[in-house]
Amino acid sequence: TYDELIVPLLQRMSNLEKLHLNVYVSMKETFIDGNNLKKNIINHMPRLNKFTFNIRSYLDNRNQNDLPTTEDIKHTFSDFKNNQIISYVDYFQSRRSGWCSIYTYPYILKSYGYVTNNFPGVLCKSVREIELYDEHPFEYKFFLRTSQSFPFVEELSLSNSKPQKNKLCRESNKDNQHLSIIKFHHLTNLTLYGAHDDYIEQFLDDTKTSLSNNVHLNVEFEPLKRVTYHFTRNATRINCQKLKSLWLNGYGLPKYAKNYFPHTKIS
Repeated sequence: TYDELIVPLLQRMSNLEKLHLNVYVSMKETFIDGNNLKKNIINHMPRLNKFTFNIRSYLDNRNQNDLPTTEDIKHTFSDFKNNQIISYVDYFQSRRSGWCSIYTYPYILKSYGYVTNNFPGVLCKSVREIELYDEHPFEYKFFLRTSQSFPFVEELSLSNSKPQKNKLCRESNKDNQHLSIIKFHHLTNLTLYGAHDDYIEQFLDDTKTSLSNNVHLNVEFEPLKRVTYHFTRNATRINCQKLKSLWLNGYGLPKYAKNYFPHTKIS
């Protein structure tokens, strides 16, 4: 659709002076990069003096060789003098696919989909909704970087089935008192479906993350039961007591566990 519909349409708009392009597209051969934008769009708009964009292109890499790296993509924007461009590439072995994110900075949209470990950690004040996804583990530094990059996020969902690699090292290190507690000051909706137990613990253990008093949590019952030690664990008690509401994907909460969520609406 990009090559067949979007590009021909834009090439007919030769008198445009300002353009903001926001697209998520599937590509056949290569990602959209700076060279593509110059060849297919910029060179066809001689009056264009302001060009901002947010583009994520997807690529099936099953039959691809010599796949571009993040540095390769960055190099294609070396002569974009009037804009600061953020760009990075992710490849996912299980999906046999990759995607490339390119956008002009500052980021202006309210949502940011698929924040991965390769996210460069830039400040995104406009964002209110984020989705965290990767096939590699999320470690402490990732959550710290994410909380600092999205200071006004209200809705957060996480999908990652890989256990943390540094968790045991962190728990066994007596010097971990210097590690900052992760804080999402404006978070009101937290979804942890498809998340490994380590990430449920990351958000519910009050020595790792501090939740506000008005968070709605979406999580599956069995992982929640494991992480809270059958709703008896002291480390997760404080954040569970803060929850405004809890959705267990259709499961009810046992009577013995209700005291663990004294202020929470269960649905």
